[in-house]
Amino acid sequence: MELEILQNSKAEPLKKTTKLSTVGKTLIYTTGGLALGVSIVCIPFVSPALRKVCLPYVPATTEQLAGVTKALANRSGRLLDVGSGDGRIVFTAAKLGFKAEGVELNPWLVYYSRLAALLNPAHRGTKFYRRNLWTFDLKPYNNIVIFGVEQMMDEFEKKLLQEANNGTVIVACRFPLPSMTPTETIGHGVDTVWKYVIKSTK
Repeated sequence: MELEILQNSKAEPLKKTTKLSTVGKTLIYTTGGLALGVSIVCIPFVSPALRKVCLPYVPATTEQLAGVTKALANRSGRLLDVGSGDGRIVFTAAKLGFKAEGVELNPWLVYYSRLAALLNPAHRGTKFYRRNLWTFDLKPYNNIVIFGVEQMMDEFEKKLLQEANNGTVIVACRFPLPSMTPTETIGHGVDTVWKYVIKSTK
């Protein structure tokens, strides 16, 4: 009898330990899963900082949208927004009658833009590509909008001069193209928009 009580008293803590171990494992797996999920979502936003040229996601302001609209006045045709982010430039251009498209490397922003386009009948003609800007062909577009960073503008200008057709209008926001002379400057400070026209010698 005494031996039986002893065995029972030893068995009880073992059960508790097993129970705690299961709860502990569950917590570890849950925490690990959440951390992995957050990492997967965050990587496309953080990874630009790891590339040579960083093109972060910064939404266009109302003033910048107004500047882009003014720069594109009396224009038509096919338009590309470089680094299209959440799609607001593409959607604005579509409302102005352009065949508007965006190129963006961040997959979550591309999915968001595509979903927003599906949900709004006025935006269903727009397209969003998940591609690298430096390998994306600019030739088909006669209007190009770029929200760039200072470090990339020199390389982007070279790409434009190699690929864009004569008469293509370029609208640069936040930072100007380093060598080309703008035909129009709209706004001031961070909301400045520079308009350029490609004059090709090709």
